[in-house]
Amino acid sequence: MATWKTLLLQDSASPFMEQLSFFHDHTLLILVIITVLVGQLMITLFFNKFIYRMLLEGQFIELVWTILPAVTLIFIALPSLRLIYILDEVNNPLLTIKSIGHQWYWSYEYSDFKNIEFDSYMIPVNSMKSFQFRLLDVDNRTIIPFNTQIRLLVTAMDVIHSWTVPSLGVKIDATPGRLNQVSFSINRTGLFYGQCSEICGANHSFMPIVIESISPKYFMKWIFKMSET
Repeated sequence: MATWKTLLLQDSASPFMEQLSFFHDHTLLILVIITVLVGQLMITLFFNKFIYRMLLEGQFIELVWTILPAVTLIFIALPSLRLIYILDEVNNPLLTIKSIGHQWYWSYEYSDFKNIEFDSYMIPVNSMKSFQFRLLDVDNRTIIPFNTQIRLLVTAMDVIHSWTVPSLGVKIDATPGRLNQVSFSINRTGLFYGQCSEICGANHSFMPIVIESISPKYFMKWIFKMSET
């Protein structure tokens, strides 16, 4: 989760988020190189005394500063397109979960199992325990097995919401009347926090998301327990 000392991206908890982190570093390196190069050229122009008043055109240098930015954009665009297509790909999911946005809470349905659905409300400050996080913890967490391909179906009942968990690299709009889907897997156990990322009304800040990643063995025990209730 994000804390006061988190200056960059959160630690990745999924293979896709790892690829996003690599792409971030790749793009940042290119930007640093461009900034240093342009900065050096500008400083050189300010402090040198070279003057050539008969210069009217420079076709070669114009060709160079047209081609170089195009090549740079290609090096940024190709990995970006690759990540976009990876995010849209949903191959043989082992578990399907449906998330429905409401004003102002999330409800979940485990479509592969019978009668497993629940609402997930933020825990009010006056009901919190000492180990819980203000404005982030919920009464019913979304339980997911790690190292399992998950398909998440997202929609909304009223207005547009956005289901977002930064450490998983997942951000998908919940649109009324439309079913969006995204695929991801979690590569470690733990608690992962997210929030609605679309301004959806007065209580937009009070509909957090909590993912609890556990082993498949304990996940099946939880499924059996939920099926019996």
